[in-house]
Amino acid sequence: METSSATFKSKYKTFTYHTNLQWLENRAGLLNSEGKSGFRVASPPEFKGEAGVWTPEDLFVAAVETCTMTTFLAFAQRLQIPLVSYESSAEGFLEFADGGYRFTKIILKPHIVVENESSVSQARKTIEDAHHSCLIANSIKSEVVLEAEFFVKNNNS
Repeated sequence: METSSATFKSKYKTFTYHTNLQWLENRAGLLNSEGKSGFRVASPPEFKGEAGVWTPEDLFVAAVETCTMTTFLAFAQRLQIPLVSYESSAEGFLEFADGGYRFTKIILKPHIVVENESSVSQARKTIEDAHHSCLIANSIKSEVVLEAEFFVKNNNS
């Protein structure tokens, strides 16, 4: 008797993202992506750059923070979690390690407000799932730490 096993192949898409950068002056440039407003970027002041301008370091930390939020929002929407608000802050630690500077850790601090007490545990699990599913965080060497806080509408302090 001959047995056969079916092999199932998942079809995964490949996505490509494009940016353009044009040098302006000193250590500054104009960053663009098709169909989006461009903005000035520069080295940070600690690396002889400009104050008050987005830097690669800011964008790196912001990419992890934004990816975690959008992943959480997608999951929360699918699960119909009654979300009232989401705010977060992030802190990236740029340290000299392994012979050069690199981000060793990023701490994400989401502040999540839900409609009712019964939604807190589901929101807590969902932010953990989003944290582990964030494609940006999964693409970097830095440790990403999640320190989420949860509140109930009209019950948050």
